Amino acid sequence: MCMVQDGTKVLLMNRPDKRGFPGYIAPGGKVDFPESIVNGAIREVREETGLIVKDIIYKGLDEFCEPDQGLRYMVFNYLATSFEGELLSNPPEGELLWVEIEDALKLPMQDWFKRRFPLFFEPGTFELSFVWDERNNETIGQTIKHYGADKVKIHN
Repeated sequence: MCMVQDGTKVLLMNRPDKRGFPGYIAPGGKVDFPESIVNGAIREVREETGLIVKDIIYKGLDEFCEPDQGLRYMVFNYLATSFEGELLSNPPEGELLWVEIEDALKLPMQDWFKRRFPLFFEPGTFELSFVWDERNNETIGQTIKHYGADKVKIHN
């Protein structure tokens, strides 16, 4: 996932229900083998928005595990603070919208994205790890860490 920032605004897309994960979200997607994780993020932004991101910064990892299925889903998160190109007139993943950062959390979005959103703009990097029990539809474990310039904050 790559948050694209232009001054006080970020570019979000409003994904329709039919695409999965409905609501506002940053561009992102799967990495094509054998491309690097960062190159996958850059490519996904270009495919979904038409923009070529520059000055891309690694912000953190968000992972979800489901032990009964042996599933681990990892999202590498980036922030791009410069770009070139023009927005697509018919974006494939949903309507594109420049939103003031301070207003973004007022928009409808998935809870997991709402939790992650402010972390893109904090100093340092983050690590979010959640263990999910599909049968009981609940989180059974979590690790949340923020790695700043001078220390690590651990939240339980």
